[in-house]
Amino acid sequence: MTTSRAMPWLLLAGVVFFALNLRGPIVAIAPVIGQIRDELHLSAATAGLLTSLPVLCFALATPLAAALIGRAGPERAVLISLAGILVGTLIRAQGGFTFAVVGTVVIGVAITIGNVVVPVVVRRDFPPARVGIVTGVYTATLNVGAMLTSIGTAPLADWLGWRAAITAWAVLIIVAIIVWGQAAGWRRSVLGERGPASDVLDAPAAHSASWRSLTAWLLMLAFGGQAFSYYGITTWLPTILHDLQGLDARSAGASSAVFQILAVVGALGVPLLAGRWRPGSVVALVGVLWLAMPVGLLVDPSLWPLWSVLGGAAQGGGITIVFIIIVRMSRSDDQARGMSAFVQGGGYLLAATGPSIVGGVHEASDGWSAPLLVVAGSVLALIAFGLIAAARVEARHP
Repeated sequence: MTTSRAMPWLLLAGVVFFALNLRGPIVAIAPVIGQIRDELHLSAATAGLLTSLPVLCFALATPLAAALIGRAGPERAVLISLAGILVGTLIRAQGGFTFAVVGTVVIGVAITIGNVVVPVVVRRDFPPARVGIVTGVYTATLNVGAMLTSIGTAPLADWLGWRAAITAWAVLIIVAIIVWGQAAGWRRSVLGERGPASDVLDAPAAHSASWRSLTAWLLMLAFGGQAFSYYGITTWLPTILHDLQGLDARSAGASSAVFQILAVVGALGVPLLAGRWRPGSVVALVGVLWLAMPVGLLVDPSLWPLWSVLGGAAQGGGITIVFIIIVRMSRSDDQARGMSAFVQGGGYLLAATGPSIVGGVHEASDGWSAPLLVVAGSVLALIAFGLIAAARVEARHP
């Protein structure tokens, strides 16, 4: 942790610009997925892979990311992550489906490094009293990045074509590389050099201990329900709004941005609620709001702005409350890191199937009722497993 009590604003700017690129490249596919399917002759389930593959990487590449951070150190790991996202973005828009898959995998592995390294940077370099605020800003910025690509990709595609549209976001990556380079240089000159993040390498032992915890399994399943719902809705919401409400690609992409940006409310609001309510009560509230999204679209799609507001706030709060529960049940930093790795690894493995399953059910049923029921079922999993896990934690840590 930094020895200075002042907020390192340049480093915070580096974290913010980095975070802008940790979800946007995945979401950029959604507004133009119809064009990609038509040009590359893909089924709905196959097209869903372009969103689900990065999430699968989140699950499978975490050990690789931790090892890289331990060897290279956090500063270089951030640059490696950004460079990988840039290379993957450029590859993805070249050629046919093979290039799209290769670029998508590169993006997924690079973002996995980012997912792991940001908590290391925040915990190490920001004042203890500001860690919660910085984490909230980081989580909110993830959704801002997703919102920007949701709004901007379809208009860019109308102007330049889908390949140039998803490549254009490389500008944000380049800006992030420049800002982070300045922030890392400032850190070395002001705070001095630090050795490799050895504490990250201790995570596997704590991670293996999580296998023996019933509460960890419950939280993993709850996180999986949250993430499955998020990526399933994120990938197909523009198409759902086009099919059910007749919105064009540009309007559907912009409307789905409401779902992304409202996550900022959940990400910043849930920590305030968790300070006053029991975790189980927060889980219940988040679950009910989340459930309004698929059920609302099913019952009355014309009210999609309302459902997007409720669901967006809930999805931003869902991941936050899971991690709050992890912190409350953990007795040490090592246990918290191991629990977090276990919950994210298994949860993202489940979430990786979301876009393809939702797309496949849509194709098989030739409608959106069954896919929306699938999403509702995954939200119910978040509620059920989250409530049980919260009750166990409250019993042991009242």
